[in-house]
Amino acid sequence: MRRRTPPPPAPLPQRDGVDPVRVRLPYGGTWATVREHLVERLTGAGPGVVSSMFDAGLVVGADGRAVAPDAPYEPGMFVWFHRELPAEVPVPYPVEVMYQDAHIVVADKPHFLATTPRGTHVAQTALARLRHELGIPTLTAAHRLDRLTAGLVLFTVRPAERGAYQTLFRDRRVRKEYEAVAPYDPALVLPRTVRSRILKERGVPAAREVEGEPNAETFVELTEHRGVLGRYRLLPATGQTHQLRVHLNALGVPILGDPLYPEVTAPVPAGDFRRPLQLLARRLEFTDPVTGRAHAFVSGRVLRAWSSYEDWAEGQGAGPVGDRGAPARWGGSAGRGPA
Repeated sequence: MRRRTPPPPAPLPQRDGVDPVRVRLPYGGTWATVREHLVERLTGAGPGVVSSMFDAGLVVGADGRAVAPDAPYEPGMFVWFHRELPAEVPVPYPVEVMYQDAHIVVADKPHFLATTPRGTHVAQTALARLRHELGIPTLTAAHRLDRLTAGLVLFTVRPAERGAYQTLFRDRRVRKEYEAVAPYDPALVLPRTVRSRILKERGVPAAREVEGEPNAETFVELTEHRGVLGRYRLLPATGQTHQLRVHLNALGVPILGDPLYPEVTAPVPAGDFRRPLQLLARRLEFTDPVTGRAHAFVSGRVLRAWSSYEDWAEGQGAGPVGDRGAPARWGGSAGRGPA
């Protein structure tokens, strides 16, 4: 078995908080040059784009020097380059830093902003913004929130410590508490624990429940109701994709503003921030695996459909930015540090 060599450090700096792309040339194949391989591999870049990058000296090796257009193919070689960022509509809401020390950053993410670069969302992500704003190029996310979900996200500062924080989530040693606004059904018996098997297929927008051993578990509680709306407290014991959205939909009370459940609707046009998904990662508690400190953080956001359903339904108001600063209604007070 061929021994895998760890990648050397990136010779290119970040741009706007975004890492350069790293490619390792595979073993085997019949490519004569590095460029020939990348032209074949990066077909999505468009005709002539990869060749022009070589001509401009934008593809570099581990020593930071430009790889010549006719450089011979070397199996196992690493090369780096900065990709052309996709056109993104700026998400006009800030990422609020709730807490920061030498090891972690806890941020309160707005709706519509992806946690980490993925697909067409690259610079407009919480990670890229925080790296740029805080001047911490080594910052990484210990977990993720859906782009449409607002609330608390834990980031790590030191690469060597990232695994320790990720292990907290893997071993379910983080207490995560969510809040959602959804229809009120007086016939729905709550509280209850929902367990099911959720399947999320690549390329399919919505996840679905299937037969089999449960891999998703959520405690659901109605905290109050007002007319046709209910306010729900959600405690996930697992972290399947779209788990909370799937489970509330299965109970017959899909979350307000959800474009996927109970049915997939037309995509919201880029730049339309009027009706955010009414789901909030409201509380995050854990014992720091590095410092031993007990942390408890509470989001400062209030879901707008609950504070003013008319404004939310009509697409009025400031949206996620306007959600900040309103009083927390249960579970402790909002704060900018440990609660």
